[in-house]
Amino acid sequence: MTRIKRGNVARKRRKKILKLAKGFRGSHSKLFRTAKQQVLKALKYSYIGRKNKKRYYRRLWIIRINAAVRLYDINYSQFIYFLKKFNIALNRKMIAQLAAIDKSAFVCFIDFLKSN
Repeated sequence: MTRIKRGNVARKRRKKILKLAKGFRGSHSKLFRTAKQQVLKALKYSYIGRKNKKRYYRRLWIIRINAAVRLYDINYSQFIYFLKKFNIALNRKMIAQLAAIDKSAFVCFIDFLKSN
């Protein structure tokens, strides 16, 4: 049986890791062992970060909606209650954008909720 050298496979594997580690500081981007550890850590943090981003933006939209509706003597929980009561299916992102961009439409929206 002939000897098989893993040159190409090993080199490809290492180059893939080092490519992912590009931009890391010092030996974290140059040496394979440390680069591998840092890439694994970075991938873990990026996965967690994608989840945290969703939480962060939802919190931000709620804060913006609360600030906008308090100008019209309603608090956030009452506002959400009115939305559920009248079966208005607008998500928080759209409501926050409406409050920030189109104030006149948002005022009409609030007046509609308060009148009923």
